[in-house]
Amino acid sequence: MKSITTEKNGTATFKIFRKDPSRDSEGRYDEFEVPVEEGMSVLDGVNYIVEHIDPTLSVRWNCKAARCGSCAAEINGYPKLMCKTHISDLPSQIKLDPMGAFPLVKDLVADVSSNFDIDRRIPGFSPRKTSEKPWVMYDIDVARSQEFRKCIECFLCQDVCHVVRDHSSKYIGPRHVVKAAALDMHPMDTADRSVLLTKEKGLGLCNVTKCCQEVCPEHIAITDNAIIPEKERAADKLYDPVLSLLDKFLNRTGKQGEK
Repeated sequence: MKSITTEKNGTATFKIFRKDPSRDSEGRYDEFEVPVEEGMSVLDGVNYIVEHIDPTLSVRWNCKAARCGSCAAEINGYPKLMCKTHISDLPSQIKLDPMGAFPLVKDLVADVSSNFDIDRRIPGFSPRKTSEKPWVMYDIDVARSQEFRKCIECFLCQDVCHVVRDHSSKYIGPRHVVKAAALDMHPMDTADRSVLLTKEKGLGLCNVTKCCQEVCPEHIAITDNAIIPEKERAADKLYDPVLSLLDKFLNRTGKQGEK
């Protein structure tokens, strides 16, 4: 496909989805011609439309530096951050849609608030009781979960996940498995969220296509380092007879010790 020019006075055609659910039963696409300067991002082009052509266009953004995740959208059918996507890397016509996995607010703005409700239902950090002050942890143990701290909550992984789209009421999605894995891998945490993820949060529905980690702007290995380890941990807990007996023994002795 032919790429647009980035020379001064070049233009790009933006084809943007428009819909206000409070007034419109169906959506439409409006086209805009945008002058392109070298280094322009898709978000720059959208902001040009808002400032110079159509101020009624709704778009969400904040930092313009790929740190807040607010400007997530589907660019030519692929979930991306608009501020991190350069116009020069795209075909001559740029099609923009809101993230389709979430309810529409207006135009390019999707309602992602359900993700924060899910976050609150994941068991929090549960440190083991110790008299050590400060806590002593090895770098190799801390490093396992540090990767997940880079998540900017753009929810692109949630948007691209076909299981979330088909079973949103059953599967919490990759972003939330990342949060649970970060806590489970913390060297001081005592809780195990893998069984909860499998029995109540639909982790078993994930078929490990790795599409979530392909769209992550922070390059977090969501499938390899979070989803698969949580699946394996749950399988050991639920189906390994030796580990199951050991877990029961440790729980029994722990309760007797408390008495």
